[in-house]
Amino acid sequence: MRAAFLPYALPSIGEEEIAEVVDSLRSGWLTSGPKVRRLEGELAAYLGARHALAVSSCTAALHIALTALGIGPGDEVVVPTMTFCSTANVVVHLGARPVLVDVGPDLNVTPEVIEAALTPHTRAIVPVHYGGQPCDLEAIHALAARHGLPIVEDAAHAIGARFRDQKIGSDALAAPRSITCFSFYAIKNMTTGEGGAIATADDGLAETMRLLTLHGMSRDAWKRYTGAGSWYYEVVLPGYKDNMTDIQAALGIHQLQKLEGFIETRRRYARLYDEAFVDLPEVEVPIVRPGRCHVYHLYPILLSLERLAIDRAQFIEELRSRGIGTSVHFVPVHLHPFYARQFGYRPGDLPCAEALYSRLISLPLYPAMSVTDVADVIHAVGDVVRAFRL
Repeated sequence: MRAAFLPYALPSIGEEEIAEVVDSLRSGWLTSGPKVRRLEGELAAYLGARHALAVSSCTAALHIALTALGIGPGDEVVVPTMTFCSTANVVVHLGARPVLVDVGPDLNVTPEVIEAALTPHTRAIVPVHYGGQPCDLEAIHALAARHGLPIVEDAAHAIGARFRDQKIGSDALAAPRSITCFSFYAIKNMTTGEGGAIATADDGLAETMRLLTLHGMSRDAWKRYTGAGSWYYEVVLPGYKDNMTDIQAALGIHQLQKLEGFIETRRRYARLYDEAFVDLPEVEVPIVRPGRCHVYHLYPILLSLERLAIDRAQFIEELRSRGIGTSVHFVPVHLHPFYARQFGYRPGDLPCAEALYSRLISLPLYPAMSVTDVADVIHAVGDVVRAFRL
């Protein structure tokens, strides 16, 4: 039994981030300013993207992206059900219909289910890179091209992930009118507290999205409070208030510099889990597809409940009693009351996601953990399995 409870997730914040935030506070520039622009430039270089825009969240990024693509009432957008609700919520906010689709055994959406869901009203596809493993972008790009549809990648979990040796969000993976959205929430692989980013190779979309980020105000309106700026600006679109602040960017500048190290630690801890659970038939480890660099924002295990005398909820409580925090990612969107009420979804509609959800537990996996913490998680999982094995 651990002496102290191990939280499901914690950020890794160092003295560099703290000093940069203090510098922002002392500078007097708290909102969007030079540090946001620095982060955008460094993020674009890291990704290999022509454009990178820093925003207030991945939810905001998705909303801005779909707005820039002209999504609105009467349109349909294909979204996997195994995602956080915001992926679908932003479609609803625009008056469109999220067409929720099933996932494969690796918890990622498949090209086959996307294609089966297309109708004459489909206007965009939003694939989600679940847990930090890219979905089959090559096949999804091919079907999108056949149908003339734009792609908005929900890469909330996938900063630094690679498909065919190219980073998610890079120009090398860009399709026509494609946009990639990232999250820098507190427990993501890098953080700005709250925050996110948008990457695209499309100049026109980038310009529109930058306008939408800050009230639709004309280019470089943020400079109006500098010696080089002007008080005058024009509103050219009815934009939103989705800008990142310099305080947030101060964190992000140093988090980005540390990201590859964070990813390597996550991958190393994931290998320790994989090796430890190989002899536990009651526990299925994540499927890793060839040609993809998984960055393990999540480490989801699947319980073989037919081999256990307890269900998923009881397994979670048993781990909690042994000092281990966990989570579940996610409740399938179509099972939430709003989506059942508004769009008529019912249990049984998307059977693979539902079957996986009933067995799913996310284990702690983050760089602030020690190898001893990882060993404690392994011991606790094994202990619960042995105690309740049929």
